[in-house]
Amino acid sequence: MQEETPVTIALDGFNIPYRLIKHPGLIKSLEQAARQRGQRPEQVVRSLLFRLGEDEFVMVLVAGPDQVSWPALRHYLGQSRLTMASQEEVMRITGYQVGAVSPFGFPQPVRLLVDEGIMAEEEVSIGSGVRGLAVILRSQDLLRGLVNAETGQFRSPPARNR
Repeated sequence: MQEETPVTIALDGFNIPYRLIKHPGLIKSLEQAARQRGQRPEQVVRSLLFRLGEDEFVMVLVAGPDQVSWPALRHYLGQSRLTMASQEEVMRITGYQVGAVSPFGFPQPVRLLVDEGIMAEEEVSIGSGVRGLAVILRSQDLLRGLVNAETGQFRSPPARNR
């Protein structure tokens, strides 16, 4: 399969190897996406866009089941308030529909924060910019391509068994 997306163009430009995976149908869950990619949910990287203020956004990358720690993110950014970007804002800022968002190929620069938990996996998958297609690559290559990304711990601690 040889499809070209803004993401594959960016990865080709960085000379980063990847595999493009086509999902056979609509993805309804993180677990389903991981299964169809031959991965565990922890290997699926979610690209989440947050609005800090009027036309000020930041994208946080976290491993599939992890949740962003709002207090940690507010502290790191020095922000008392932030919200998740709306679907319309996601489309306007990234150029991608929710469900296909990737940290590559934006029409304009966006500050990127990468949770260090992503690096626990040797291989990860990200959105391709096109719904139904995903990109699989090495986590080290992902980080190498995200030239100005900041890494840190932006996820909530794992829930304890009760």
